[in-house]
Amino acid sequence: MKTTFNQLLEVPCLFTYKVIGIAQPELVDQVTEVVQRYAHDDYCLQVKSSNKGRYYSVSITITITHIEQIEILYEELPKIDIVRMVL
Repeated sequence: MKTTFNQLLEVPCLFTYKVIGIAQPELVDQVTEVVQRYAHDDYCLQVKSSNKGRYYSVSITITITHIEQIEILYEELPKIDIVRMVL
């Protein structure tokens, strides 16, 4: 049985993505650019470095106003070349 986001969430709500990518300064800028297209200025961003410093983990919490935002960002964020995973 496949559960969809609209069965689990009531909008508006806060939703957090975790983007893991290669530790390059432009990762945060590129993730922010994609998020701003769909969440505008309504987000909070936090960056952590991996133990060996090879990867960054970028946590983005946004206020979802419609369920499609979740799916769109799960499609768009992995298109960034230096992104390795979106959770």
